[in-house]
Amino acid sequence: MQAELELPATRPTALPPPARGVESFFYDNKIVRDFGVATVIWGIIGMLVGVIVAFELARPELNVTRYTTFGRLRPLHTNAVIFAFVGNGIFTGVYYSLQRLCKARMFSDVLSKIHFWGWQLIIVSAVISLPLGYTTSKEYAELEWPIDIAITLVWVVFGWNMFGTIARRRERHLYVAIWFYIATFITVAVLHIVNSMALPVSFMKSYSMYAGVQDALVQWWYGHNAVAFFLTTPYLGMMYYFLPKAAERPVYSYRLSIIHFWALIFIYIWAGPHHLLYTALPDWAQSLGVAFSIMLIAPSWGGMINGLLTLRGAWDRVRTEPVLKFFVVAITAYGMATFEGPMLALKNVNAIAHFTDWIVAHVHVGALGWNGFLTFGMLYWLWPRLYRTPLFSKKLANTHFWLGTLGILFYALPLYWAGFTQGLMWKQFNAEGMLQYPNFLETVLQIVPMYYLRGMGGVLYLSGVFLMMYNLYQTAKAGTLLANEPAQAPALLPEAQDPHAQGGHWHRWIERRPFQLAVGATVAIAIGGAVEMIPTFLVKSNVPTIAAVHPYRPLELQGRDLYIKEGCSNCHTQMVRPFRSETERYGEYSKAGEFVYDRPFLWGSKRTGPDLHRVGAKYPNSWHYNHMMDPTSMSPGSIMPPYPWLFDNQLDKSTLPAKIRVLQKLGTPYPAGFDRLAVADAETQARGVAAALKTEDIDVKSDREIVALIAYLQRLGTDIKVKPAQVAATAAQ
Repeated sequence: MQAELELPATRPTALPPPARGVESFFYDNKIVRDFGVATVIWGIIGMLVGVIVAFELARPELNVTRYTTFGRLRPLHTNAVIFAFVGNGIFTGVYYSLQRLCKARMFSDVLSKIHFWGWQLIIVSAVISLPLGYTTSKEYAELEWPIDIAITLVWVVFGWNMFGTIARRRERHLYVAIWFYIATFITVAVLHIVNSMALPVSFMKSYSMYAGVQDALVQWWYGHNAVAFFLTTPYLGMMYYFLPKAAERPVYSYRLSIIHFWALIFIYIWAGPHHLLYTALPDWAQSLGVAFSIMLIAPSWGGMINGLLTLRGAWDRVRTEPVLKFFVVAITAYGMATFEGPMLALKNVNAIAHFTDWIVAHVHVGALGWNGFLTFGMLYWLWPRLYRTPLFSKKLANTHFWLGTLGILFYALPLYWAGFTQGLMWKQFNAEGMLQYPNFLETVLQIVPMYYLRGMGGVLYLSGVFLMMYNLYQTAKAGTLLANEPAQAPALLPEAQDPHAQGGHWHRWIERRPFQLAVGATVAIAIGGAVEMIPTFLVKSNVPTIAAVHPYRPLELQGRDLYIKEGCSNCHTQMVRPFRSETERYGEYSKAGEFVYDRPFLWGSKRTGPDLHRVGAKYPNSWHYNHMMDPTSMSPGSIMPPYPWLFDNQLDKSTLPAKIRVLQKLGTPYPAGFDRLAVADAETQARGVAAALKTEDIDVKSDREIVALIAYLQRLGTDIKVKPAQVAATAAQ
């Protein structure tokens, strides 16, 4: 590798005559550079938004406009970090390693460019649409249907380019990294298509084809496996390529890599229901999620061990090489996160941890440590090779490493503390058998200092990324991009004529056949999803109906869409779990049949505010009105921001008939012709809400958005007879 770095910054465009039987070609480094630059830029943007939303929780006055509230920016942060930063990082690593593992240039330069610019346009569309409130509210899948279609098309372009490159490879054996790339492409395609099934209402509004329990199962089958097959498997492939290169050591165990790959992709797909423990999801599905989550420890740690033991004999270099430092911490963070995930899937642990900041800490150990640090190490290793010059400053890279490490600690440790505090305070009873902390706000105020520390951790981590950007810029400035890197390799002989195509380990057979490998991976990932979803959809007893549950009235439907638009489900859950602490605080636990008309489901995944499933009819309309205008007027000390625009904005009812028609097609039992009556019905109910407010000395026009939101909130949980909660002060922020 040192000899490679001593080559001149520029290379002749003409190759020397190849030896007999050897073909000459060029690697495309420009596309690698482009994705690498995009990785850094979007990483800074995504992390900056993350720092902003972190401080918005601690200082609600930072929610300065309707477009920059926590509810609207939080999904922008997750999408920017996952699909922009990590996504571009994946493509950087894949486009560099795949060419060299296949000893072939990418199949098509045109497809590479379409892929690059198409992906950036998708990200830009997310940056525009999410702050405007165009969201499905589905975690990690918030983008609306036109963008979903664009993602599908660009992903196909990526796969076309990848498989085309594999097809014309000059190396028969498919290295382990390629196995993970193939599994990533197939599984992400399946996840995205299944979870994104929806019927459009308008250009940027749709309703999920699934409802309630079924929607929740599909979403967390997708959500968990988006982590598995977008944030994990492609990065494992990159680990298997870049770690041995940087350590100048072979992978520790070939056999362990085989077990790691097949066990991981088969088991991972089953574990999604562990996000829905103690919910209205059928118990058998929850139990499957728990069982496979525990089994997931084995292949995950097999991969971690394979990575760390690859460094045997190279530990002395870890002290001096920043690239190896980043890789070691990345793999360690992967091991920590993949132990903690199964632990959180244990029902007794989940009962305390779920809906708390513990989950946020867990996710960020993986995101900041595993994905972030592996990306940084890869970029520090790549840039000198792309520009044929040494890294500008190892000292700056080491400084980045320590800033990033401190950033992770300052981020995660306070949130672990906050999570433990929340989980225990929510469940604490006093000697009289009453809730020790009946007012939800009491639990929030205890953790605000942790939100400040989390924000400081984000600042430290982001400052390291700025150092990296400067370091990579100066490295590029000192060298010249070798856009087309010359290479030579023997042509791939027909299998019958290739002496290396036969024999060896039994797994070699499938490693030499990308089509069979892809089919095997597809079967492995399809089994778990099919076993969990088919019974849930086809066996009626899994989601029993309740005769008293009726579809939302048109005004309530509009209010629900506003609730989604403002991102309220980012802070509030709508799922009362069957614990005494929750039924005492909120009321009767949630039943599966109550959600049959919820498209999408809104069970949530984090309680920064209280659960709202039983909030209907608990407070007068005036309470909700004043709470949305100024939360502190109803809940002193609240960290919820105000929503003054809801009082000024006129409710848009133009798409209401179309919404009714789409929901009718999806099975919601509105009467025939109800779409023509929907607007009049909404106006009638709105006048009733406005009249009720007037009796409480609040004068509001009936066509304002706040009226629709109040109608929705007052409907929640009122379809069935519920046990009164012990306390009423549950909507404090």
